Amino acid sequence: MSVDKILTDGIVFKKAKQEAFKGEKKIKFSDFLKGTHGSDSAKKKAEYKYKKALKNQRKKKG
Repeated sequence: MSVDKILTDGIVFKKAKQEAFKGEKKIKFSDFLKGTHGSDSAKKKAEYKYKKALKNQRKKKG
């Protein structure tokens, strides 16, 4: 960059790319519905798995 261009246009600082958290993934309910056949039974089982995952995540943090 030339000094003249910096003086006229200024410097634009871009936000740095954030690295993906290793091992820290936000748990979503839709992750547990993948591969299910969409019945109410499958949704209920996915709900139980989701709640268990949330509970385990809270245990690891504190």
